Amino acid sequence: MRVCGKNVFRELNIKDIRKVYISNKFNDKEIIKYIQDNKISYVPSDERQMDKMMQHHQGIIAEINDYQYRDLTAITKDDNFIVMLDHLEDPHNFGAIIRTCEARGIKNIIIPKDRGVVVNETVMKTSTGALNHVNIIMVTNLPNTIDKLKDMGYFIYAAEADGTDYRKVDYADKKVLVIGSEGFGLSRLVRENSDEIISLPMNGIINSLNASVAAGILIYGIGD
Repeated sequence: MRVCGKNVFRELNIKDIRKVYISNKFNDKEIIKYIQDNKISYVPSDERQMDKMMQHHQGIIAEINDYQYRDLTAITKDDNFIVMLDHLEDPHNFGAIIRTCEARGIKNIIIPKDRGVVVNETVMKTSTGALNHVNIIMVTNLPNTIDKLKDMGYFIYAAEADGTDYRKVDYADKKVLVIGSEGFGLSRLVRENSDEIISLPMNGIINSLNASVAAGILIYGIGD
């Protein structure tokens, strides 16, 4: 996988970096020194060739190992708040949700293996380093995973337009917040397996919010 940009590069785990392409015009002495001091393989490159590889690269592109997803064993007894994404599709939304989760102290985000967003270069850039501090747990079946989480003592709150006002709910100590996809909301079985449907009050003409905006409000709004 390729990623680009100065801030993204600074947040990379050095063990994951395989090769770096640096523009002949690149002048960030701190990054150059870091590459040289750590003996990272790098290739001085023509900027026009780099433009063909990736856009908005800021003069540096890194080839890195593919992201290593976790499984449910990453969840510890101290993890009282988990976020689950029900076939989210937009990598920008995914990256923004990762940032919000990290800022909130949430360590685990669950995504499905199929028909949803995965960790790619856009997610890494949008999350601006937060991806290094959370676990992205990939599972094959969300409803089955919900059942397992219930067995672990979690209460499942799924966000949908026709639910209870999130401000009027008394939340459990151990909870999972489920955010649906941008176009279709919650899948049927995920909705049916959830313990409670919660909603954001909508008083304007527009009756929906961007998925990452809605997630941010709920992540901070449903209590500790």
